[in-house]
Amino acid sequence: MLPHQIELLSPARDADIGIEAVNHGADAVYIGGPSFGARTAADNSVQDIGRLVRHAHRFGSRIFVTMNTILRDDELEPARKLAWQLHDAGVDALIIQDMGLLEIDLPPIQLHASTQTDIRTPEKARFLQDAGLSQIVLARELTLAQIAAIRAATDPERCTLEFFIHGALCVAYSGQCYVSHAHTGRSANRGDCSQACRLPYEVKDSQGRIVAHDKHVLSMKDNNQSDNLRELIDAGARSFKIEGRYKDLGYVKNITAHYRRLFDEILEERPELARASSGRCSFNFTPDPDQNFNREFTDYFVQGRKEDIGAFDTPKNPGRPIGWVTQVGDRWVEIQTDDPATVIHNGDGLCYLDLHKELVGLQINRAEAAGAEGRWRVFPKDELEGLRHLKRGTVVNRNRDMAWVRALDRKSAERRIGVWMKLSEASGGLRLDLTDEDGHTGSATLKAALEPARDAAQAAGKLREALGRLGETIFEPIDITLDLSQPWFVPASLLNPLRRDAVAALEAARAQAWTRLPRAVPVDPPVPYPEDTLTYLANVYNHKARDFYARHGVKVIASAYESHEETGEVSLMITKHCVRFSLSLCPKQAKGVTGVQGTVKAEPMTITHGNEKLTLRFDCKPCEMHVVGQLKPGVAQSVRDIAQQTASSPIRFYKTRPVTPA
Repeated sequence: MLPHQIELLSPARDADIGIEAVNHGADAVYIGGPSFGARTAADNSVQDIGRLVRHAHRFGSRIFVTMNTILRDDELEPARKLAWQLHDAGVDALIIQDMGLLEIDLPPIQLHASTQTDIRTPEKARFLQDAGLSQIVLARELTLAQIAAIRAATDPERCTLEFFIHGALCVAYSGQCYVSHAHTGRSANRGDCSQACRLPYEVKDSQGRIVAHDKHVLSMKDNNQSDNLRELIDAGARSFKIEGRYKDLGYVKNITAHYRRLFDEILEERPELARASSGRCSFNFTPDPDQNFNREFTDYFVQGRKEDIGAFDTPKNPGRPIGWVTQVGDRWVEIQTDDPATVIHNGDGLCYLDLHKELVGLQINRAEAAGAEGRWRVFPKDELEGLRHLKRGTVVNRNRDMAWVRALDRKSAERRIGVWMKLSEASGGLRLDLTDEDGHTGSATLKAALEPARDAAQAAGKLREALGRLGETIFEPIDITLDLSQPWFVPASLLNPLRRDAVAALEAARAQAWTRLPRAVPVDPPVPYPEDTLTYLANVYNHKARDFYARHGVKVIASAYESHEETGEVSLMITKHCVRFSLSLCPKQAKGVTGVQGTVKAEPMTITHGNEKLTLRFDCKPCEMHVVGQLKPGVAQSVRDIAQQTASSPIRFYKTRPVTPA
């Protein structure tokens, strides 16, 4: 991608959603293949991905496939074969985490560094660029200044900076969370996270006093960088990523369209910037991020640390306020809406907070107007006895609007590429030339005896009208020129195939002009890795990954946490989020506060959910929190059993610096 191009990168759970992402303005789409895609429930066949590729390439959009799990030795060969199949299907790039893939026979396909590679420093970014990664996903926790520092340390001609701008937030630095594996055997780095961060916890201080009860203290609000796009561009980001490979069609349509509009506004202001693909989109709905599932929004750390980044009351979608309860009957609830124009629909999802601040769902089977303006009687799907603490005066939110859902179930966007059309006389007939906004051309000729038009005044208008009927194509006319010696009468039966043939020729020219993204050439000799010692946090799970780091100068290499060499207490999660800070118990917050300064210390805390207990330790210099725990014995045994069944044993690496022979 050229340094001046702006790329909107959308997710796709499957090929059909990916096609709609393109139709709604995505310059690129990322999607999981049949395996190794870090989302166990979002796999797709190579054939389906090929179908998505063909559609995307019509608009110059790119398709990136995730192969971003860490791999066992026995998985390297299947991964290699899959990479070649994806290359043959026309995929533009692979998104990877495991550096072992750089040591095997991959096809000449561009490689991107996954968010799981944990890129937080200029040194790490520069290394990955020099190792042959053409696009790198920066950590979500970075500030604008940190992004700019990474841009200054890397080459925009060789490496594109990618940044998440929307969607769910993992509380841990990506690739640095092992809680799921330690407690359940399900590895986040292998695409099977159990989402321990969304659970409620009891928080105790170092003296055993309860600080918070049943709070989702590791659950973050959702990311939304709508207000920071210009500053992110100025900091050096060029690819802007929407999270959501598990998300439904409506989410992808709406959020892609939302950011497409915002970026189009910026591109109008900044002529030195350009889209990374072709065509303009029109929508028959008004994009609105609040309409999709969200835990409320935060811009996280982009503008610096803020207090209100957590969704501590509930990890569910609280929705938007819609009104309050006026009566509760035996089978119905009467609601007064805040806005009399608001309509409640059959199938809407309503919710409210009970007395314990827990979100309770209220799915509507039937809704009917109750006479007074803005008054509705709704009949819930569930029995009223199960709706805790629902009473008169309870504030009600709507978190699913069926009218909105149905609107996005239908065709909701068109994407068209502008063309200049020129009709001229040719030997024995007419010639139609098309030139699109990217400079591609296509033409067709019509052999026919031309007859003068009876009504010269109307002839030109009718010709332009007939030529401009591009509704079933991906094109729309910018201008139609008639280069004729006189107005001719051309029946539609002749003009229609002339137009179709010219469009087909233009599409063929666009397909012919498509080129693969170049595979970056690693720096030779290999550049040294920024550190010469790697712990389990480097996620080295196979011998090829070990060879990669050794070739880049690393002397001591520990194996991945999933290899179970770390059986004692270790950091199972490293995060920029700080529970002490969020609970106003940070020593920095107390600084200068009379009567408080010096009494608040960054002592460890504990969090407990059921039988699971974890320790929170605070590293104040980098302002980070470590969630500390250990591998459950049952998990270690179950993984050993799986290893025996697959004839693959966990890899073991040397833990100390090897002795150099005299």
